[in-house]
Amino acid sequence: MKPRFSNQRDHALTLVEVLLVIAILAVLVMVLLPAIVSTGHNGAQEIGCVNNLKEIVLACHVWTEDYNDKYPMEISVTNGGSMELAAAGNVVATFLSMSNELSTPKLLICPEDKKRFPAATSFFDPQLKGKISYFVGIDVTLRSNSQMIFSGDDNFTVDDILVKSGLVQFSTNANVAWTSGRHVSAAAHFWTPTRDKIFGNLAMADGSVQQVSQNGLRQAVQQTGVATNRLAIP
Repeated sequence: MKPRFSNQRDHALTLVEVLLVIAILAVLVMVLLPAIVSTGHNGAQEIGCVNNLKEIVLACHVWTEDYNDKYPMEISVTNGGSMELAAAGNVVATFLSMSNELSTPKLLICPEDKKRFPAATSFFDPQLKGKISYFVGIDVTLRSNSQMIFSGDDNFTVDDILVKSGLVQFSTNANVAWTSGRHVSAAAHFWTPTRDKIFGNLAMADGSVQQVSQNGLRQAVQQTGVATNRLAIP
């Protein structure tokens, strides 16, 4: 039997083809690497913010054990709470009243809050008000609807107006929305469109912490069960 020879010859890549492959790989690295790095960075910061709010709401629940299951906003200032000051929009008073349970003022600032960096090193820092990232719900109690909002990111608008420091009141049906200065999803590429890129964190009366989008924020406000939401904004 005569050996059979294939007419197909081995074909090595030419120099031009090799350079073309290298160029394509370089472009892919340039496109994908920033998104990967950004995702890792943002993910760590987001977890830090969620943990802060969990520590805050847990500290408040521990505080209530010595005050007949009442939050600082329900106890008068003379008795160790923050009732009168919180009702006037003083968010510092509530956090100061439970400073022993919080252990460190660093919990009061979100790692993504670039406007309030660095964090306070003491609860007696005269600039503590300017180093707090989270609002406090004035009317929330342990006995209220579990979906009442206890605390959360303060970077949001009401009817397209950015909330200001102090007492903020708005109806359940108000148009609330996060601003884009803090929690934003990693940049999307043309093949992976991202919706609701802006989101924030809310600590609820039941002790849970939720990451919610724009729509989630509106739904959370509507589910509080009160006609008017009163928040103390830092």
